[in-house]
Amino acid sequence: MSRLSLYDRVADETSSVVIRRYSTSFGLASRLLAPGVRQHVENIYALVRVADEIVDGGAAEAGLAPSAAGRVLDELEAETDRAVAEGYSANPIVHAFARSARHSGFGPELTAPFFASMRTDLDRSSYDEAGFDAYVYGSAEVVGLMCLRAFVRDEHGTTPAADVLYEQLVPGARALGSAFQKVNFLRDLAADFRELGRSYFPGVSVTSFTEADKVRLVDDIDRELAIAAAAIPEIPSGSRRAVALAHGLFAELSTRIRATPASVLIDTRVRVPNPMKAKLAALAVAGRLPANAGGTGPDAAPTPPESEVRA
Repeated sequence: MSRLSLYDRVADETSSVVIRRYSTSFGLASRLLAPGVRQHVENIYALVRVADEIVDGGAAEAGLAPSAAGRVLDELEAETDRAVAEGYSANPIVHAFARSARHSGFGPELTAPFFASMRTDLDRSSYDEAGFDAYVYGSAEVVGLMCLRAFVRDEHGTTPAADVLYEQLVPGARALGSAFQKVNFLRDLAADFRELGRSYFPGVSVTSFTEADKVRLVDDIDRELAIAAAAIPEIPSGSRRAVALAHGLFAELSTRIRATPASVLIDTRVRVPNPMKAKLAALAVAGRLPANAGGTGPDAAPTPPESEVRA
């Protein structure tokens, strides 16, 4: 094994550790990816996680002021751009990401919006509609597009058919990324406001959050989940079950958020219990997800038991 091959392997393994430490749900879904694409998706998410940590408290806990955290984020973006262009970085997470970006065929057209959204978390606490849409696109939708590039390249290579399929699946990938982000905003509504001083949803305040607010937001999430569900059958077979499971997990979260009173939601974090995760994984393996398109409606599930809605 060459020195570079060994470093490539170490970089990949480092990215995999990051993901499994930070997200059990993502780790579960990624296991359903075909081996050829799994590592690329894990490499993408590892860099996303590291950047997110800079702006979501890790840098602050280390004693960095927002301006210093911004400098660290700028340096990470510059190193990422350089590595994607040149194919090497001394930072293992960046190196793994760059290898996957080069393999999958994307670059600054997707990474620049991502870092731009991360940067706003350091100096912006609320959003109007245009700002919110731009933030969600950069922080979540482009990540879905990065993964979609990996899905398509893994199965179709660099053929013209690959480009056609990618463009066909762009709306579904963007909708799924957006739905994921909005679900997480709702789950972390109180924590984002009280701990980070952020209020993402335009016109929505934690201090006056109503049932009508919640229903409106969940209806929007379910609309996007429905768009994503319609695209899942066209996703390359090596990635389809994993995407279906991720969709199923967030559709389940949406259902549980809908069933949780607004007054409870602002003080708790809704979760999918492990037995339900296992059930959804089994359904995904069997090709039976998504069982619905995400439009669950207010009567789709009873209020979750107290043990399944935790702070």
